[in-house]
Amino acid sequence: MSTIKIGAKANNFILKDQEGKELGLSSLQGKKILLSFHPLAWTSVCAEQMKSLEINMVRFRELNTVALGMSIDTVPSKKAWAKELGIKDTKLLSDFWPHGKVADIYGIFREKDGFSERANIIIDENGNVVFVKVYPIPQLPDIEELIEVLKGLEK
Repeated sequence: MSTIKIGAKANNFILKDQEGKELGLSSLQGKKILLSFHPLAWTSVCAEQMKSLEINMVRFRELNTVALGMSIDTVPSKKAWAKELGIKDTKLLSDFWPHGKVADIYGIFREKDGFSERANIIIDENGNVVFVKVYPIPQLPDIEELIEVLKGLEK
């Protein structure tokens, strides 16, 4: 399977956040959405990636954007990790079961490893994919690059 392409319609999904509440992509219609995939909770680069979403929450809101952290970890693991990291506003979604299904439909599930790529996918207000970037697993994504992409969509 290949990574979803810019211009494609985003695939809808429903996943549970760290509080066990269901969130469907279609419920965010009219907003831009940042799907920020990280391989595994409880790892240092993934922690920094998720904390950067939380730290920049106000900037995302100003850009009519909802940032979602996504990985294959379980809801209880996500809940404990969010508490450990001090994440209160960012939704950390569990793509645990069916295992990695959302990562798979977006073409970024690493079958042999059992987790997703580290990737950022931006969806516009109309549900179209407008940005896709897959990073080397040890690389922390540049949050400023994502903010600039989102600002460019405002024009």
